[in-house]
Formats: sequence, structure tokens, C-alpha cells
Amino acid sequence: MTAGRFHVTAVAEGRELLHGWWGSEAVARRKFSAWVGEHGTRPGARVTLADEETGRVLTEWPDRR
Repeated sequence: MTAGRFHVTAVAEGRELLHGWWGSEAVARRKFSAWVGEHGTRPGARVTLADEETGRVLTEWPDRR
């Protein structure tokens, strides 16, 4: 069982660096922003925030839109 509904992952160079779950979307969004700041300059960096309950990606960096 996971610790929360909101899952944040950070990947760089095709390798998962970090991942975590939070019960609060606000806390997960702050963690998402922090990880973009900490790891966003790595080659191939991607940070994703997903709602595990709905299966939706809420935001990702860089934005693919």
C-alpha cells in the first residue's frame, strides 16, 4: 500500500532518481516543483505528478503540450 494518493517521480538519463507519495495534492505539487529545481538540468530530466486514484497525470516537466 502506498503512503498517499499523489505520486511524484523524477527520471534522468532513462533512470528513476526519486519517487514518493503524498496524501495532499498541495504538498505533492511543492515536492514536484522542488524536484524540477533540483534535477531539471540533468540530461533527459522528466518530473511527473500523477493522481494514483484517477490514473491521471496532473503535471509534468518539461511540459509535453
